[in-house]
Amino acid sequence: MPRLCSVLTAAASGVVLFMAALAPGHAQAPRPGATAQSSQAGGNDQGNLFRMPEAAAVFGPLTTDPRAPGRFRRAIGASAGPTRIGQLQVYGTPPASGAGATGFDSTNVKKRKARAAVRQKPGVSLPLPPPPGVVPDPPAPTVPIRPAPQPGRRGATAGASAPPALVPAIETPSRRLRVVEADPFAPIGIRAGAFTFYPALELMGGFDSNPAHSQNGRSSWLGIVTPELKVRSDWERHAFSADIKGSYTGYSERFGFTDNGTPTGTPDVLDRPYLDARVNGRLEVNSRGRFDVEGRVLVGTDAPGSPNIQAGLARLPITTTVGATVGYTQIFNRFELTAKGAVDRGVWQASTFTDGESAGNEDRNYDEFGGALRAAYDLKPGIKPFIEVGGGTRVHDLKFDRNGEQRDSNGEYVKVGTTFEITRKLVGEAAVGYLARQYKDPGLQGIGGFLFNASLIYSMTPLTTVTATATSAVNEVIVDGVSGNLSRDFSLQIDHALRRWLIGTAKLGYGNDDYVGLERHDNRFYASFALLYKLTRELQLKGEVRRDWLVSSVPGVDYTANQFLLGVRMQR
Repeated sequence: MPRLCSVLTAAASGVVLFMAALAPGHAQAPRPGATAQSSQAGGNDQGNLFRMPEAAAVFGPLTTDPRAPGRFRRAIGASAGPTRIGQLQVYGTPPASGAGATGFDSTNVKKRKARAAVRQKPGVSLPLPPPPGVVPDPPAPTVPIRPAPQPGRRGATAGASAPPALVPAIETPSRRLRVVEADPFAPIGIRAGAFTFYPALELMGGFDSNPAHSQNGRSSWLGIVTPELKVRSDWERHAFSADIKGSYTGYSERFGFTDNGTPTGTPDVLDRPYLDARVNGRLEVNSRGRFDVEGRVLVGTDAPGSPNIQAGLARLPITTTVGATVGYTQIFNRFELTAKGAVDRGVWQASTFTDGESAGNEDRNYDEFGGALRAAYDLKPGIKPFIEVGGGTRVHDLKFDRNGEQRDSNGEYVKVGTTFEITRKLVGEAAVGYLARQYKDPGLQGIGGFLFNASLIYSMTPLTTVTATATSAVNEVIVDGVSGNLSRDFSLQIDHALRRWLIGTAKLGYGNDDYVGLERHDNRFYASFALLYKLTRELQLKGEVRRDWLVSSVPGVDYTANQFLLGVRMQR
């Protein structure tokens, strides 16, 4: 019986060795003495069989996990990675791996100073530096994953090391940058739905050495009340805005007396209102077409010293102009075409004299119709040259004026220029051209001359802003034999922030009036300096010193006027 058991055991060992020989990657001869050792083991042959490396290669390692029953498992294969032949194996702990970040360590190498923190781009995570003495792997935004052992290789186990598989790194959100407010004293406005209202009120008082702008004018105290309102929309496509600014200037009764105390007129002879209200809208039809609409109301009087002012007036007559402009712009790639039409209505109030009588000014009332066509080409970012042609006609309510002359006229103009928007430092447009106006009355001479229009804002530095404007226009004149007044005005304004709450403003201006049909040429100048002290967002203090003077070709018309103003501005 013992001999039969030995024979069966030897037969089983031979079968196992034969199966191991057939397994891929393990076609090796059995070790010498394996059969004899197993025959001498007696009752321990089964345990020796389970511990054989050939059996482990076939059935896999024996698991000892208490949560799973002991059984044979086949090793799970992994994809073959790159060869490790020629690579140096690193054993143990690298020197100076536990040293600090400054001074020296066991390698006697001085540490470098830490660099300043690098600003991290949004959505990008920076890799950590390797420890001292370790050669870093090639940079790659990946995370290593330990793969399963490769099948078919002798001695492979589930924990064998293999080249890491690469997966995309997880992006880390960047820290939100703090928004620095450009003007901490700017008004915040009143929000109402999709609109924001910016109301303001200025109260100014001061002294004027010559409010009548005459050669021997008297001085007077004055007060100015200036209400303002701005409205801005917050629509996604279209836009709406309104700018309304009015004022009323009143003078003291000192102005109405001569040097010896004899009254020369009513105290409010030069008191006058002013209003400039404009409403603008933009309606976008599509990405390449839009409508632009403007409505306007202008209220004022003739300027003191103008030849239109009649003698013996108790107060200056008020003139009101109401108008609207509608335009359409179409974009063809880089080419832009704009067509617009305008209509205006001007009305003059009746004149009231110091003796109580009055006279109408219906002969000065007129309607004006005009249009313009502009073609522009987007030459490069921020530069868009254009050419514009336009014209209009003026039709008066009365065919003949008080002097028996026909004041109806037709005008044309052409100008060439360009718009600027260079890195937001230079914004605006400038143009030169020629304008002309012909009158229906053959006795009135036509008006013609070069024009120069400009409206530029140059941000020289974050603290200094330069604004330049230029306008050319033909104004109506009610003097016998005079066709009109060709006026050109130029101004330069410099704003500098001495402090964020203290703004200094310097203004220089020049104007020329050419009265066609009258040998008169007036050169107007002004210079002023103002200071604005911002207490809070809602309250500001203002002060201004201004000087106006005129040099005319007609004797007895020159004048000089000095003005000193101090006041407060309240805004929301």
